[in-house]
Order: sequence, then C-alpha cells, then structure tokens
Amino acid sequence: METIEKNRQKQNICIGLVAHVDAGKTTLSEALLYQSGQIRSLGRVDHQDAYLDTDAQERERGITIFSKQAVISMEDMDITLLDTPGHVDFSAEMERTLQVLDYAVLVISGTDGVQGHTRTLWRLLRHYQVPVFLFINKMDLPGADRRKIDEQLKKELSDGCIDFSAEKDCNFYEMVAMCQEQLLTEYMDTDCISTESIQRAIVERCIFPCFYGSALKLEGIAELLDALALYAKMPEYGSEFAARVFKIGRDDRGTRLTYLKLTGGRLRCRERINETEKVDQIRRYSGTKYENLEEASAGQVVAVTGLSSTVPGQGLGREDKLCVPVLEPVLTYQMLLPAEVNPAEFMKQMRLLEEEDPELGVVWKEELKEIHVQLMGPIQMEVLARQVKERFGIVVRFGAGSIVYKETIAEPVEGVGHFEPLRHYAEVHLLLAPGETGSGITVDSVCSEDVLDKNWQRLITTHIEEREHRGVLTGSGLTDVKITILTGRAHPKHTEGGDFRQATYRAIRQGLKRTKSILLEPYYRFALTVPMEHVGRALTDLQQRFAKVESPEFYHDGSRDMARICGKAPVATLQDYITVVHAYTQGLGSLTPELAGYDVCHNTEEVLEQRQYDSELDYRNPTASVFCAHGAGFVVPWDEVEQYMHLPHVFHGDVSREALKSSGLLAQDGCFYDYEGQTFSGREGRRAVNWEKTVASMSEQELDAELADVYAREFGISREEMEEQQRKKWSRKRTDGETIDGVKPSHVKYDKKGNPIYPNKGPVEEYLIVDGYNIIFAWEDLKDLSRQNIDAARDLLKDILCNYQGYRRCHLILVFDAYKVRGNAGKKENYQGIEVVFTRQDETADAYIERLVHEIHDKYRVTVATSDGLVQQTILSLGALRMSAAELKNQIDQTCREGYEEYLRRQKI
Repeated sequence: METIEKNRQKQNICIGLVAHVDAGKTTLSEALLYQSGQIRSLGRVDHQDAYLDTDAQERERGITIFSKQAVISMEDMDITLLDTPGHVDFSAEMERTLQVLDYAVLVISGTDGVQGHTRTLWRLLRHYQVPVFLFINKMDLPGADRRKIDEQLKKELSDGCIDFSAEKDCNFYEMVAMCQEQLLTEYMDTDCISTESIQRAIVERCIFPCFYGSALKLEGIAELLDALALYAKMPEYGSEFAARVFKIGRDDRGTRLTYLKLTGGRLRCRERINETEKVDQIRRYSGTKYENLEEASAGQVVAVTGLSSTVPGQGLGREDKLCVPVLEPVLTYQMLLPAEVNPAEFMKQMRLLEEEDPELGVVWKEELKEIHVQLMGPIQMEVLARQVKERFGIVVRFGAGSIVYKETIAEPVEGVGHFEPLRHYAEVHLLLAPGETGSGITVDSVCSEDVLDKNWQRLITTHIEEREHRGVLTGSGLTDVKITILTGRAHPKHTEGGDFRQATYRAIRQGLKRTKSILLEPYYRFALTVPMEHVGRALTDLQQRFAKVESPEFYHDGSRDMARICGKAPVATLQDYITVVHAYTQGLGSLTPELAGYDVCHNTEEVLEQRQYDSELDYRNPTASVFCAHGAGFVVPWDEVEQYMHLPHVFHGDVSREALKSSGLLAQDGCFYDYEGQTFSGREGRRAVNWEKTVASMSEQELDAELADVYAREFGISREEMEEQQRKKWSRKRTDGETIDGVKPSHVKYDKKGNPIYPNKGPVEEYLIVDGYNIIFAWEDLKDLSRQNIDAARDLLKDILCNYQGYRRCHLILVFDAYKVRGNAGKKENYQGIEVVFTRQDETADAYIERLVHEIHDKYRVTVATSDGLVQQTILSLGALRMSAAELKNQIDQTCREGYEEYLRRQKI
C-alpha cells in the first residue's frame, strides 16, 4: 500500500526515442538506462545484446523493428522510455507510439546531420504536437562539426533549437528569449528566465533543447537526464478514466496484450472498461520483464490482458475518438502461398497479424481468391515472411509490388442520388469540389434545416465518412475532395435511414461520373548525392523517371567535389533507383527518399489500360439511381438522373459559401453539424466477440464434417438426407391420401420455385431467418467493419439483406443478440421491409430462432441462415432448412448480379 501511495505522488512521464536509421537511438537508450542505474552493464547493437532489442530479427539485423518500453525510476518521477523503429519501413510502428508521448528525444547523427527521414519525423512530431528534446549523437567521430550541425538544425527544423549543454550565461538566456515574446518580456524585466517559463515554452514547442555527445561513450548522457528531470513535467490529467491504445501484441504464451497509456483517472484489475470487457491483468513492462500492478494511474504506460476488440489508435473512456495515422503504405503485394494452403482459411491468421499492425492493410480479393498486403518496403516484407513462418509454420513469398493509387477530381460538380423503390424514399444533392492536397475527405453542409431536417443531414454526413468511396477511373480510393450537403428530401412516412445511405453513395458516384477525375500516385521527396562527374548522368536519369528537380548544390566533402540534387519523383519510378546510383557511382552516391504524399499520376493512360475498371459494372458501387412509377421501382442511369430528380440543381459554378447561401439553403446558424452515431453499448458485445472466435476457429469444410457426425449420431441419417426430407415436404407432390396443410395433393399446384399453391390461399409464404452476429463475424468485410464500428456493420448487413429481400420477396427476419443488456425488454422494428429483432434480456438469438421455427415451420417454408452447428442441428430437427453464412453470401451475390444483368439487358433492348 505504501508503494502505491508513493507512486501516486511521483510524476509519470512518457518519453519516446525517435531517429533516422543508424543515428544511434538504441545505443542512446542503453546509455540512459545504464546512467540511471536501471541496468548494470551496457549492451551493444553490434554485440546483439541491447536491452530493448528483444526480438531475434532485431538482434540479427541490428535495427529496431518493434517499439519497446523501459522504466527509468528517479526520485521525483518515473520515466517510461519508449524505443521506436528508425527504419522507414517500420514508420507505422513508430507513428503509433507518437500518439501517447509526453515528450520525444529526437536523435540525430553528428556525422550525417538532418536526413530525409529526420524531416519526416519532425513533421509527425509537429502533427501530434509532441514537445522535443534533441540529442546529437556520435560527436566523437571524425566529420562531426558542432557549429555546422547547429546551423542545419535552425535552418531545416526550427530556430527554437537551442544548445542547452552550453553554460547558462547571458548569451544562453538571450537565445532562449528570442524564441517567444513572453520569454523576451520576462528576460527584459529580470535579466533571467525562470525554469517554469522554460518548461512552458518547451511544452508549447517554442523551444527545442539540444544536447551534444556520444551515447557509446556516455558523453552528454548525464546532462540529458538532468535536463529531462528539470524541464519535463507531467501533464494535467482528469479524474475520469481515459486511455489511448497504441499497440497490440502477444506474449510468449500467445496471450493478447493491449498496450495503452492512461490519460485520466485510474485503472484497476478486474475493472470493466466498457459493457462487454474487463481487464484481467495490468503489466508494466521494462524490456522483457514486467511487474503485475493492481492499479495503474494517469501517465503510466501499461499492457493489459482480457481485452479482445481493441485496436491501435483507439481511445477508451473519455478518449473516445480514433486516432488516424498520417503515414500509410504506398505499395501492395500479392501473398503467394504454398499449394496446399487454402488462401481463404489463411486469412484468419493474417487477421491476427493485422491486429498488431493495422497498416498492413490485409485485403482479400474475392474475385481472384488472393491475399494482398500493403507494405512500406522490402525489409518489412522480409520481416513479415519470417513472422508468418515462425508463428504459423507457413513459408510465404510475395509477388511484384504494385502502387496503391488514389483518385480525386479536377472540377466541382453537383452529384444527385435518388433511392425510391416501393415504400422507400430519399434524394440527396452533394457538391463535390477539389480539396487541399492531403486533406482526404472533408464534409460541410449549407442546407437549411427548413429544407432537410438536421437528423437527416447528420445521417448523410455519417454515410459520407463511414467508408472509403471508390473513384470511377480505376476503382481506387477517393481523396482530397470536399463534399458539401446542398439539399435533400425525405418522405414523412416512407423514408428509412438506409434510404439516405443508398442516395448518398449514388450521389457521390453520379457526381464523379459527371466531372473530370484525376488519378493520383504516391511521390517521394528525395535528395540525391553524387560525385561531380556524375551530375549529367543523374539529371538525365531523373528526367527519364519523371522527377521534378531543383538546381544542384555543389560542395567539397574533404576528399572530392560532390553535388546534391533535391526534388520530387513518383514512387513507381524511383523505388529501385538506389541500386542504379550505387552502380554508376561505385558506391560513392546516396539517395534518401521520403514519402511526400500523392500527386498527379505520370502515366495515367497506361494505368487505366492495365486496370480495365468499368464503373458501370461495379454493382457494389452503383452510379445509377432508383425511382418509382406505377407502384414499382425502376433504375435510371447516372446520365439521365437530372430528367427524373425531384429537386432542382443548386450549384451553378460558384463553390463559395456566400454564393451557396444566396440559394437560401445555408443553415440558419451557418454551422456544420458533426454526426456522432450511437456507440455499441450493452453486453451484447460479449456475444458478438464469442461469435467471432467461433467462426474464426472453424472453416466451412470443418463445420460440415462436424455436422455430418452430429446428424449421424443424433438422427441416424446424414445431413443431406435430412435436408432432402425437408425440401420434399414443400417441393414435390405427395402420394394420394397425404395432405399438405389439410389440402389433398391433387388440389395443390406449384409455382416455378417448387412452392405449393393452395386453393384460395396462394403460394406458401417463405421465411428467411438470419442470425445477425453470426453472419457479421463470418463475412470478412463485415467483420473488418465491426472492429471499427459495430453499428455500421449492423446497418450494412441490414441494407444488404433489404436489397436481397427486394428480389426474393420473402419474409426476412434478422435477429441480433441483446440477451445480456439489463432491463432489456426486447425490440422489433421494420427496416425497409425486413423485420429486425433484438432479443430480450436472458434470451439468446439461438433460443429466439428455435422458438420461432417451432411456431411457424408447419405453416411456412422456413430457412435459417447461420453457421452455428448446434442451431443448424436444432432447426433441421424442427423441420426447417439451413443455410450457412457462406451460402447466404453466394446467394446474395448471385441474386444481385442477376438483377443487375437483367437491367443491362433491358437497357440494350
């Protein structure tokens, strides 16, 4: 108890070490731990015994691949030191760590100076508003010029880079005072600047203290530690629990670990963080060792067990927003598996790795039956292959990398989407305008609430933001577009939430078809250094690689005349150029590329020819709208929508808010309303998690084999025989003397599907009952979405089933578990023609489905869609048909495809 009280009085500060590769960052972490007495001997990267390089691949390669933590305990504070990867291929791992730092120590090599990746790190630190200390390492080596480095820091990073290792004299305080007007005023009044003022200026990123030394020789380490103790201060935290997840890992036993930093309140063992999950253990790691804590307080970085649905960047408690990374891979590779490995089954293993590194971007391409991953570079590819072999025993290779393209637009356009099948209605008008480079998709609204209710506008905003929209050139993700809600219309009786989803998606696609789209590709910002005699060759190569270059800078490096050429070039043309540079310069040249975002593709026509994407045949992303006439819906192609739309155009060439306001559609308060949808609450989440584990652990083939044994044991016949008996009950004529629902067979007729039609009764009604969470966690696309937002996954499943039900015309009942929600009386709602059921407290979806089948199976043709073996066994014994999750997906895809092909045939006629 005394230890807990002592820890509460201490400051908890999280400091990260960041650097470009080979700057000596891991050596610095060793020096800090040794100098502070945390370790007894210095490890070395080249000796493969560094304290924080715990992974075998890290020791072999001599680089940091995974972020690690160590604890430095001082008299008044505990510092959690986070060591991050320096290699550009593992930048995503590094960036995730930045989200939880109080301070960073940026390590720069005294012999190399500011590198391209250093500038990338500086921009990221500015983006996350992390205060920075700088340690200029390797000052003991020849070529390390302190004055030159100081000038470079001020020129390329900030004028606030001040040498704190110098004596604190008048000159020092004058330099500090020049960094901020408030500091200057204090210096003019007192001839000095207080420690508290310097602390504040560091936190506000006006001052960046610099220290020079050699980590290998422990030079400058004591000064750096003293400065951290003096100038670093713990942020103010609230009393309510809040935490930020920055990493997912597994220990030696395979236990899932959620690494997080507490940013408010406290966390205790066995405490629930939400309605569905609780913390089993709280571990505070230092290297490979850890101590179990009963309680963690604000500012501490810990790993907890017991959480199965957390993702990096996620906020818990008061930290309720997901942190979206800036860096992203620009190359995608096909994963080549051994012939005996089923790619669809192997996706489950890849999802485990994607949990730990979400930027892998694992994609299952259904049409090709292939797994594709997005990677930052060749080193990450080698590390991934090694991980797969060690963890799953499978040797994988990778195909040739391809560029991850994106699309934007060149001109503003008003897109119109209309969705009006029978008893549904929504129309949406959106202004699509080019956005700032790197802005992604931004949303605004100028629609008055008198025209369209605020709730509908919020819903439209949600549908714009909930997914990545595809462009019409190559089907690549849309970016750098500002979407403004202009106007819209709902029906007082027939409009459902899903109607606006369909109308919004179609409005975006229709707008993209009407305007000029631009294909974007990733670019490198590079610095090429070559001997003077190779400048001509370098400039010619860069021109052929579609680079935009600046005038070369010439200098003498002490042994020869050199030239430095800076510029920007496509990743596709520059990614393999380093080997060419090394060849023609005999190893004297160097190329330092850093990602510079997306720009116009240099070979658009060639890419379009390769991709062969037809936006009209992408039935998952339709460009057409649906209107209603004479009691039936009909499809209108994108280029004819203006002839049918119910609201006039709003946009007439001016995208300014003033011009749009003159249309009378600007909201009265001129505000844009952010939509915050309902969060997934209630203990039904536990049910969903269990379903995910069940489905993920068993393939369709394994499930069928297990069910065959169950049916043989329980009923004495095979599953196929039992299913055939159920079909015969409804699909074929019986012998004379038998009756079907009291009607003799001679009086029964049959429709094209084999359903009996009774005299004066019409066709037998067909019921399809769907186990909602089972389907969500069996379909990969819905499962991926559920990890981010379970509400969105539920809504998407409802929309898919609504569309399917529109073709099949059957009674469709979608059942979701809510059996652990206290006081829940259950709920039924009509959603666009399908019945959605949330079970009551203490009633599982299985129990509800079984009870319903028992009640209606004698009167109706009943099919239950689920991959739960026990449920399948029960419903077959009751006389219903079963359909697995995979079979349902195939039937939906086929039905929708046939419907779309019928539409195309009508258009040709």
